[in-house]
Amino acid sequence: MKNKLIPLWFCPFMAILVLLLSGCSSIKSVPKNDALYTGASIKMTPSAISSKQKKALQNTLEDLARPKPNSRALGIPFKLWMYNLGSKKGLGAWLRRKYGEAPVLLSEVKLSRNTAILDNYLENRGFFQVKVRGDTTVKGKKASAEYTVTTGPEYKIKSITFPSDSGILGSSIRATQSKTLLVPGAPFNLDLIKGERTRIDMELKEQGFYFFSGEYLLIETDSTIGSYEVNLYLQVKPETPAEARQTYEINNVYIYPNYNLSTVSPDTNLANAELYRGGYYVIDSSKLFRQRVFEQSMQFLPGDLYSRKDHNTTLSWLINLGSFKFVKNRFEAVLDSTKLNAFYYLNPLPKQSLRAELTGTSKTNNLIGSQVTLGWRHRNIFRGAEHLSLNLFGSTEVQVSGNFGKSNPYRVGGELSLSIPRFVVPFLDIRGRSEFVPRTNLQLGYELLNRQNLYTLNSFSGSLGYTWKENLQKEHQLHPFTFNYVRPLAIAQQYLDSIAKNPSLSKIVEEQFIVGSTYNYNYNELAGSNRRTGIYFNGLLDIAGNIAGLVNGSNWKNGEVGTIFGVKFAQFAKAEVDLRYYKRIDQRSQWVNRLIMGFGYPYGNSRQLPFVKQFFAGGNNSLRGFRSRTVGPGRYSPPNRDNPAVLFLPDQSGDIKLEFNSEYRPKLFSIVEGALFMDAGNVWLFNEDPLKPGAQFSSNFLKELAIDAGFGLRLDFTILLLRLDFAFPLKVPYLDKVPNNNMVFNLAIGYPF
Repeated sequence: MKNKLIPLWFCPFMAILVLLLSGCSSIKSVPKNDALYTGASIKMTPSAISSKQKKALQNTLEDLARPKPNSRALGIPFKLWMYNLGSKKGLGAWLRRKYGEAPVLLSEVKLSRNTAILDNYLENRGFFQVKVRGDTTVKGKKASAEYTVTTGPEYKIKSITFPSDSGILGSSIRATQSKTLLVPGAPFNLDLIKGERTRIDMELKEQGFYFFSGEYLLIETDSTIGSYEVNLYLQVKPETPAEARQTYEINNVYIYPNYNLSTVSPDTNLANAELYRGGYYVIDSSKLFRQRVFEQSMQFLPGDLYSRKDHNTTLSWLINLGSFKFVKNRFEAVLDSTKLNAFYYLNPLPKQSLRAELTGTSKTNNLIGSQVTLGWRHRNIFRGAEHLSLNLFGSTEVQVSGNFGKSNPYRVGGELSLSIPRFVVPFLDIRGRSEFVPRTNLQLGYELLNRQNLYTLNSFSGSLGYTWKENLQKEHQLHPFTFNYVRPLAIAQQYLDSIAKNPSLSKIVEEQFIVGSTYNYNYNELAGSNRRTGIYFNGLLDIAGNIAGLVNGSNWKNGEVGTIFGVKFAQFAKAEVDLRYYKRIDQRSQWVNRLIMGFGYPYGNSRQLPFVKQFFAGGNNSLRGFRSRTVGPGRYSPPNRDNPAVLFLPDQSGDIKLEFNSEYRPKLFSIVEGALFMDAGNVWLFNEDPLKPGAQFSSNFLKELAIDAGFGLRLDFTILLLRLDFAFPLKVPYLDKVPNNNMVFNLAIGYPF
């Protein structure tokens, strides 16, 4: 990723391109005796429906009309222009196929077919007295269609009658009536009726009706009762088979944890099955997994009624263990009974694997380089589906521009981690019924950073924590114990001289020892769905040094410094909130807003948060009109910010952060998306720092916000999204006037938020 200043005269290029293309004729390739079809409009005659409902119906009906006119972006048919610019042979033919779109013609419009489709849709929505007429209008070589719709009153549901038979199926269906979607007063709607059938089917699947299907339900409608109302009658189809009318319970559960896909008939060796605690039969002479793995995964017990939720939860657990390549199952009815045998076939992944990765990097501080990673993983280290992994890495980077001098860094390090698919808590046995596997994670890491001619840092880290999900949208991460220790090995005289001129640089190389706990909660309303409107929330609480501080009684204000093993430790409480709202404007555009609030309270041993825990602002995922980590704190400006002759590392940090971003994302054409955005924010220090005047948070914080705006393009290649943003600052906290010719170009991968 890279930021680059570009001149303001670049801005008019897009406008000039649009003007040039506007000279293209959209009717160039329209045959004689035909016309370019520009779309359909719906005219609604006065009726009893509300204006809001009328507008919604118009939009839906326009979307149902076929064919669709040529696609447009910002009102311009770019694809049609590309088609007209092409030719039948050579490069022009390729241009047409790749980027063009043939003109949609009036001769393709079938009025009678469209009127039938619109009529049928409205009847399914409860407009039983609907009338639809269609006509076309031709002006020169362009034509449009208009459909006049008279809906009449919308019919409402008066009552719903459930089956009255005394059988187990009828009784079970009646027991769900309190949750019906077909309530009196609701509009008659075919989609609502389909939803009711699906609801009943799901309810019955939880009560043991394994062979039942919503297709066996029939809902009859009586629309002759008057007052524009209907009575609904729910029935079970007479042809419903006997097995669909019965509940089924689990008989035996057979598990094949070492299943081979080439096995033709695995169920022939049931005589070798070993009965495990809980009533499960396991067929595995190699004893690949411990008994506990299946006790946790299997939600069925012999004698339980079949439940689709338990069925899906079991499959989800087995898949999310990460130890199996394929997981499949089947249920088999036991002859002359209402019982089911369950079979689970698990094809294990290789126990151990090695991988090597070579990656290229481009960063916002004008460093480019590469990293080599060697990884080893064992997927069943203690026969309990535990994953043990070791990653070793080395990277080097080269300064291609800027004013860091010859300080090209390299890094080497490694990480050892163990992931256990359950809660491991001393003296407690915690088990859940969620469809997601909880995990206990242990991690140890080491990194050596050498910034040539400046400094060398040693960094050690470790954590013990738990990760679990309530559902697809809600995730928790709790780390009762974390530590991070950073120690400088060497500091060059050049850097020491720079510290003398800019004392804030000393914070980067100070010794840091952090021992604490963290909790993170994530809620994503859009996860697992195709929705484009919803909320994303991420909250973090980070506390360090509280117990050690109570023992030591340290206080930096009085010069009392507490240590652990002779090393000064950090004390702070930190909270951070990332709140986003994604709003779908229409089929082709979205509006996204993000608010970040961070607050760090240093106390005891700490005047400020440790550098690795502080907040930063600026960069291609933050304030895009400013270089990475250059904003703030407050109104403070480093003395050598704009002096290339003196070392300046743009790592301006703070204990408090406020940032707001707003971005409009329209889809332009093909894989190209656009963006219009505005960013505002800053970071501040909690306590006053004499070396950084204007950096402390105060009641004037709103006047100290940095503000920028800009536009961008996104190229969505499915496997990755390439982002280009052009931004310029509107307000710089430490300047009275924003300088000219300071547009910033950001190149990045993925959305900024």
